[in-house]
Amino acid sequence: MQPLRDAELGASTFFASPLPHDVCGSNGLPLTPNSIKILGRFQILKTITHPRLCQYVDITRGKHERLVIVAEHYEKSLKDFLMQGKAVSPEKVLQVAYEVLEGLEFMNKHGMVHRALSPNNVLLDCVGKVKLAKFGLYHMTDHGADVDFPIGYPSYLPPEVIAQGCFYSSNPSIIEAPLPSGPKTDVWSLGVLLFELCAVRSQSFHRFCLTRTKLNFHNANHCFLNNLWCYCTYVVYVLTKTCPPTPAELLGDSVFESISCQYTPYQSPVRLFAAAPRCAHLQLPEDISELCKENYLAERAIDEVYHLWCLAGGDLEKELTNQEIIQSKPPICTLPRFILEDGESFGQGRDRSFLLDDTTVTLSLNQLKNRLKDVAGETYYPLLEDEQSSLPQSYSSNELSATITLPLIIRERDTEYQLTRIVLFDRLLKAYPYKKNQVWKEARVDIPPLLRGLAWAALLGVEGDIRSKYDGIDKDTPIPTDRQIEVDIPRCHQYDELLSSPQGHIKFRRVLKAWVVSHPDLVYWQGLDSLCAPFLYLNFSNEALAYACMSAFIPKYLYNFFLKDNSHVIQEYLTVFSQMIAFHDPELSNHLNEIGFIPDLYAIPWFLTMFTHVFPLHKIFHLWDTLLLGNSSFPFCIGVAILQQLRDRLLANGFNECILLFSDLPEIDIERCVRESINLFCWTPKSATYCQHAQPNKPASDSNSFGKTPSYYSSEYQDLTKTDLSREPLKLSELKAEVSPRISVEDLIDLCELSGPAYFKTPVKRARTGKPKILAVDIRSLEDFSRGHIPGSINIPYSSTFGAEGELLQCPVTSTLAGYRFRVIVILSSIMKNATTFATHLLKVNFPRVCVLDGGMNKMKSTGLLTVPSPQI
Repeated sequence: MQPLRDAELGASTFFASPLPHDVCGSNGLPLTPNSIKILGRFQILKTITHPRLCQYVDITRGKHERLVIVAEHYEKSLKDFLMQGKAVSPEKVLQVAYEVLEGLEFMNKHGMVHRALSPNNVLLDCVGKVKLAKFGLYHMTDHGADVDFPIGYPSYLPPEVIAQGCFYSSNPSIIEAPLPSGPKTDVWSLGVLLFELCAVRSQSFHRFCLTRTKLNFHNANHCFLNNLWCYCTYVVYVLTKTCPPTPAELLGDSVFESISCQYTPYQSPVRLFAAAPRCAHLQLPEDISELCKENYLAERAIDEVYHLWCLAGGDLEKELTNQEIIQSKPPICTLPRFILEDGESFGQGRDRSFLLDDTTVTLSLNQLKNRLKDVAGETYYPLLEDEQSSLPQSYSSNELSATITLPLIIRERDTEYQLTRIVLFDRLLKAYPYKKNQVWKEARVDIPPLLRGLAWAALLGVEGDIRSKYDGIDKDTPIPTDRQIEVDIPRCHQYDELLSSPQGHIKFRRVLKAWVVSHPDLVYWQGLDSLCAPFLYLNFSNEALAYACMSAFIPKYLYNFFLKDNSHVIQEYLTVFSQMIAFHDPELSNHLNEIGFIPDLYAIPWFLTMFTHVFPLHKIFHLWDTLLLGNSSFPFCIGVAILQQLRDRLLANGFNECILLFSDLPEIDIERCVRESINLFCWTPKSATYCQHAQPNKPASDSNSFGKTPSYYSSEYQDLTKTDLSREPLKLSELKAEVSPRISVEDLIDLCELSGPAYFKTPVKRARTGKPKILAVDIRSLEDFSRGHIPGSINIPYSSTFGAEGELLQCPVTSTLAGYRFRVIVILSSIMKNATTFATHLLKVNFPRVCVLDGGMNKMKSTGLLTVPSPQI
């Protein structure tokens, strides 16, 4: 959106038509309230930006179908000229006509007409330029069908529109709706408006002239243009003749030759993820001092200012109530005085509060400015520098170090903090993809809600001309999946007003169908609609970006999950998840396995929808802010974190109680879940979650690496080239037979901090402070151990550790093992069966973080890292 500059924020309100409560739609579901329909159509208006149009900012839905609109506003309008009664120069009339036509032409290109053109809605900015207000009312109300008042002012509407009368969807007596108005309706309204501006006469004279316009102006002669009055009436004649042209045709009329050269054709700003360079039309002011204004807030986008205004305590209904636009009426005063048996009531006049109040209330920014008065000017223009460190470091952490430590929900409501984060992310996103790594590092701190959609797209690596690609997909030809999509959409996050709107359903259908059509090797599975919901909500007016994000998300986290036969993929994923439960919480794992409560019974919808099927959107946003920073193994940690929040109830219940518990999942503290997921992720060796059906690793020469060595704190952490020391795939039956995960030799070398050949080195996962957090347990015989072992490992022979019933025997070596209980324990052996059995016994006695070295000591020998103890002299 454009900067606020000298504009203000204005709020207006109206009521949508109420619908009967006892009527259902053709699908058997309750009718969608008209206010929700309007809310859905409004969203496209926020994307329409033009110098001659007031920018729409937001819409909120209140009680009794009330809607409040927030938009760019100016106090001065053409009505002020008419109220003054002074003559208006012909140059001013031409200026107003040309600038209004510019705005109308831009609206027509987007398939819209104003329909409510009047002096009240032709605003003037501080330099006298035209700004059309309330141009979207006719569009958002479905040509007036969703409200109980007419759209437009009778004095400025053409006769054919007035003759049609009004159409209300709530009136059952009207069967057929009138045809919607076209661009020529606005041309007529503009002609009347200009005639009124030229005449500056009384309303009765205006009506008289209006009826005589066609007769008198057909005889107009160009030689009269020397006369001021005739010059102005000629302008009106062009606009109100029998077959008026469209605004686009009028802009090329000879009457505007003298001023058209003063206006530069408007070029829409290039958006992120577009084909054209974003700097193509970048211009600096001639006077560099214009960049050094003290009113920094005025240089921020209108939607940013409104977002900060809300955080600073702004309340739309309170502002409208203070101006007596919203008035409460005691319920007893609304009762009828007389009611018949059939329900017809009498004695109560029509409630005029449900009619349109055209007043716009200016929202005061004083409270916001007071909150931000101590914010330094440098905050609005942060200096971005390249960071050589691979560790995350926030550019805003120095100024707001205390705030960063607060819970996320508090940070998202802190005005000063959000200003800093919004400005910083805005700068970084404008430099995307050059600043991709910096975007990723800042996202590790948090993501400002206002820019979450673009930030997610950057984290997912979306690039290129996404609009052309999306538009090139056939979304209209019927396909077999259409029926299932139609069934699923009305059940997907319908508590949300935006997604439950008819526009939301249309966009759902288009994005889902585009994904299905563009991925012929995959199929639509139930749950794909839930997966689409967060992206569509954040990019409601940009279907192409929602599609691009979804297309980038699925291969990264749900690779091959949507194959026609995905049973082998799902089963492998659930088996690895079961091993992760055993790795982090063996006691819980033992209990769940004992009662037969396996992940197949509850975890499939978790992972197939990445938790969007079980959590509301506001929780998904916080969860995915972190999920997008991790690799494809992070969902396992989220699943374990959820189980640990329910741990006490699960351990105390049997199979039936657990089934009931998960049929209606209790409230989950999502911030705690995220925090514990990160901790679990840091304790999990990266190869422990290896899945052979996961997305193949990217080549080492991939351009996204920026020529840097990938680290644990970078988005390329998972995109490593496979080596001879990586994990080898197992058959699904073999994988299910093992309760503890395997890790690769690469991981063991990294965790033990062993030095070897350079090509074996893996990224450093965490800074080493104090004792290492791993214990390598070699269960071979003492003789084999003496021939060569890993430095720092301990020898606990397999045959002397456990009793006949699997209990841990008391001996010096087992006491040593107990001292390392909460470290990562890696079991080493030359025989894999012995290693997995040993790990299973440790799991039964509740030893956490137990894993097995894949390939055993035989694979370790090729590294040349084994050591032989010095002989005793």
